[in-house]
Amino acid sequence: MAKNNNDWKDRLNVVYSTNPDFSYDTGETEEPETQAPEKQPLKIQLDKRNRNGKSVTLITGFSGKEEDLKELGKTLKTKCGVGGSSKDGEILIQGDFRAKVLEILKKEGYTKARII
Repeated sequence: MAKNNNDWKDRLNVVYSTNPDFSYDTGETEEPETQAPEKQPLKIQLDKRNRNGKSVTLITGFSGKEEDLKELGKTLKTKCGVGGSSKDGEILIQGDFRAKVLEILKKEGYTKARII
């Protein structure tokens, strides 16, 4: 039995359309492809703003899929032996690990990574 693709939840904010070429907006966006590591201009910086005086190492400039960002974040957290998070193109590593993160990124092939 064929599944009917008439789910009302996928058609939010549209009641009816007479346009034969109309397609419903499901709200999903396509993620960009992850660039090669040597083309990623990553910036490493120390950040203390809005963190109750605690410092974190902030890595920005990553462009690509969210799962690749999380994988890189997991690698950095494991090799530094600390916690952190990865979301919205940023990786947070708890503590001041700028030099160590730069060294790890260079070994991983991120040649354009730099400390600012």
